[in-house]
Amino acid sequence: MTGLVLALLLLAPQTPSPSPSPSPAEKAEKPEKPEKVPEKEEPPVVTRHETRIGGRLVKYTVTTGMMPLKSEAGATEARIFFMAYTADRAAAPAQRPLTFSFNGGPGSSSVWLHLGAIGPKRVKMLEDGRMPAPPYELADNDESWLDQTDLVFLDPVGTGYSRATKPELGKKFWGVQGDIESVGEFIRLYLSRYQRWGSPLFIVGESYGTTRAAGLAGHLIEKGIAFNGIVLISTILNFETARFTKGNDLPYVLFLPTYTATAWYHKKLPADLQAKPLRAVLDEAERWALGEYTLALAKGDRLSGSERQAVVDTLARYTGLDKRFLDQSDMRVEIQRFDKELLRDQKLTVGRLDSRFQGSDALAAGERPDFDPSLAAIRPPYTAMFNDYVRAELGYKSDLTYHILGGGIGAWDWGTSNGFADVSESLRSAFAKNPHMKLLVAKGYYDLATPYFAVEYTLSHMGLDPALRRNVRTREYEAGHMMYIDKKELARLHQDVAAFLHDATGR
Repeated sequence: MTGLVLALLLLAPQTPSPSPSPSPAEKAEKPEKPEKVPEKEEPPVVTRHETRIGGRLVKYTVTTGMMPLKSEAGATEARIFFMAYTADRAAAPAQRPLTFSFNGGPGSSSVWLHLGAIGPKRVKMLEDGRMPAPPYELADNDESWLDQTDLVFLDPVGTGYSRATKPELGKKFWGVQGDIESVGEFIRLYLSRYQRWGSPLFIVGESYGTTRAAGLAGHLIEKGIAFNGIVLISTILNFETARFTKGNDLPYVLFLPTYTATAWYHKKLPADLQAKPLRAVLDEAERWALGEYTLALAKGDRLSGSERQAVVDTLARYTGLDKRFLDQSDMRVEIQRFDKELLRDQKLTVGRLDSRFQGSDALAAGERPDFDPSLAAIRPPYTAMFNDYVRAELGYKSDLTYHILGGGIGAWDWGTSNGFADVSESLRSAFAKNPHMKLLVAKGYYDLATPYFAVEYTLSHMGLDPALRRNVRTREYEAGHMMYIDKKELARLHQDVAAFLHDATGR
């Protein structure tokens, strides 16, 4: 029976009979499907300004608006908010360096670098970065990078005014890889729309923004976009260096020198250490951390009683913490417990973003601070001043909430089962494929969010070709995560970046 069916199929005509053409009347009954009208984009707001940077007058244009991100089918899936600063010039725009800037979080807008360090306006803080009394003010930023490079500040999807067009599309952008791909697409679109493919290109990222920047370097080189240089401010590339999880002793070693710097600042170290310059004290702490401390933690329960006591004694010396507390903590102090414990006798806590800052909790008891005093000091001034600036000076008006830090994103996809995301290999790959690329890493001694010693560890474990190591320079600052809120360190950062840009462009 099966053979008969197969024979009938083979004998059947292979070309279908043509159907009769519809009559004019039938055509009239079935009108043609209208063509899809392209979505109309909201044009950006363009304004003209001038300022003085280093005593020199700089005239510039600001373009403020939304960049649509579209699917393969052409449907808009998200819009990224951006503010682009271009200085007036006699030469063609493509000859001037162009820098893309963003912060981290994940979930942070670009406001911190924008109005703290890089843009032509700066939120006015006290000299050391502490919060002034409201109402707050914007001031001209004499340390702006606009004298060296054009600037584009962008807010990844879910931060600032940037949004996915549908709630269910958000998760496409909220993850290590999705974030890199969407920001990479923004950069491609900006280079095309504003004819900047020929410009010397730079990225600057802060905090998680350094994770993004390193990932972008590897991602975009595969799409033909090579960077002259990358600036990483308060860096984290390998999250194993900062995750206090059971069985991972690495953070305890790498956070220790920042604990030492913090204790030195608050005068909690022994007299002989307090009498030394900070850098000399840190040299001691770093050597011990990578030597005896690392070995002791690796031994675990095999550590003898006398060895354990020696570690507790030295740990107390370099942290300013009580020996009994350290012994009961199994010689391992997680960041929040350190923040709470160091000044407990004064009923004070220290900051995570900047451990120079002090806070006061409802109770001195407990294991964790109620809040981060360093974040509390900067959030109100930056929130108020951005919302005023973007409307009054840049002329961009929106009733959307500008998500300064958090509130706009959902769960983050780290792309791993343990949360140990690592983009250092992406950065190494970018160096291998673009040996002309330069890297500047800026670190704050009092940064307990992305400690400086963890950055050194990551850089020294990238497997970077020795010939390319000279393309990497690091700088330390006597401030915290946002070293630029300290006016003295802001000037140092500007000097270091100016020299870096000059070297990376050969100009």
